[in-house]
Formats: sequence, C-alpha cells, structure tokens
Amino acid sequence: MGVKLVALDIDGTVIPPGHPDGDHLPPAAVRDAVSKLTAAGIAVVLASGRMFPGTRRVARELRLITPVVCQQGCSVHRLDGEMLHLFPIERQLAIDIINFARERGLDYEWFNPVRYIANRPSAATRRYGEVSGIEPEYRPDPEFSGVVPTGVGIISDAERAGEIHRELVARYGERLHVLDFPEVTVAVAPEANKGHALSLICADFGIDRHDVVAVGDSVNDAAMLAWAGLGAAMAHADPYARDAADIILEPGENSLAAFLESLVR
Repeated sequence: MGVKLVALDIDGTVIPPGHPDGDHLPPAAVRDAVSKLTAAGIAVVLASGRMFPGTRRVARELRLITPVVCQQGCSVHRLDGEMLHLFPIERQLAIDIINFARERGLDYEWFNPVRYIANRPSAATRRYGEVSGIEPEYRPDPEFSGVVPTGVGIISDAERAGEIHRELVARYGERLHVLDFPEVTVAVAPEANKGHALSLICADFGIDRHDVVAVGDSVNDAAMLAWAGLGAAMAHADPYARDAADIILEPGENSLAAFLESLVR
C-alpha cells in the first residue's frame, strides 16, 4: 500500500497513558514523527474522543491543517471551527437514557462538540473537561439547556459499565452506538464512530481506504482500525481495539514515533 493518510487517536496513542505533561500535549518524539509524515506529503488526521477545543489544541501543537474528528466520530471540524459533519443523537433517546440513570441513582452527562453538561461535579467530569479544553457545566436538567446533544453518558465504574451497556443494548438495539469506558458508558447515534467519520474525510480528499493507516488503543478506535487499510493498535490497547487491528505495536514509550517514522522510509 502507498500510505496517503494516517489517522491518530489522541489519548492513549498520541499522548501516552500516564504522560507527565500536565498540559496533555504530545511528547517531542511524536511531534517530530508527525512532522516527518507531513513533510513527506502524508496527511495526518486526529480522531479523538475529546471535544473540539481539546482536539484542536493538539492538532495545532502538531502543526496540522487537516480536519479533526471529535467525540468518537460525532462531529468533523475544520480547525477554524467550521462544522463539516455532525451526527446528533435522537433527543427522546437522550432523555430516556438520562432518565435511566436517574432511576438508578447514577450521574449522567449531556454533550455536543463544544458544550459538556453533567448533573453534578465529579472526578470524571473534571478530568474530561480538562483534556477537552472546556469548562464543564452543571445542572440536573440538561435536557432543558438548549444543547442539541451528540451524545449522553452514564457515569459509573468499571464494575457496573458492562451491566449498563447490556441493558441499553437490550432496550434500544441498533438505534444507539454504545461505548464503555472505565468511568462512563456513552451512547451516541449509530453512525457516530471514528471509522465513518474517517471515511467521509477520505472521500473529501479522494483517498482510498487501502491507502490509510489508523492507530488507536481503545473501544472508540475499533471502527477506524477496522476501516483503514492498515489498523495498528497500541501495545496496551483494550480488547476491542486489538481485535479490530491488523497489527499490534511493540511496547515502549517510543513505539508510536518509531512506527510513524517507518511509514516514510
């Protein structure tokens, strides 16, 4: 394959787990490797679970000019803020899911690409706001906030997430795309995934999927790892990403940078 575009997840991929940079920015080795890709004429696209402000910040740090994929594929933006694609969740489904959380005494979140609302503050909401470059808003009735949601989430823990996932899938089936993270179960529109968003960007660029490399580490990366001509999972990747990938990168803090540099040799 002749590589024409590389799609990169941010947290856990471009920014390694436990990276000490308090500003949540990429390490120097990754910045240098991305610069070599772009100098060779290979487009680099960020595809993140972050909201738009936090995703754009990393894109600018990497000196990219390409569109970015945000919130697991709920939206695609130019770096000037122009929205290229948006996939909102059905409003009534969103309301049903936060009512599901309320009935069980669980916290919940309601969001679009630039606003994030939760029913109350928690470590999870503060952490997501920090990496996403936004200030979380708090109110018990986000459905009356005026925000048209791209998704909603139920905040719990790793022990309860699986049960919540199964209940939501049993209730709503293919009307939702449900993703489990350690602290939250997220529900978005069925077409809102990184693979679909990446396919739209490649169509705009005239790039065939077989000329695309995607790298990620988590459940929300699985769709783009499967869609790309070559999907690479980080060594620490979760089972969803590993199953979707064609290759698993070697462990080590410089493994991503080394892999990216190998694409231009």
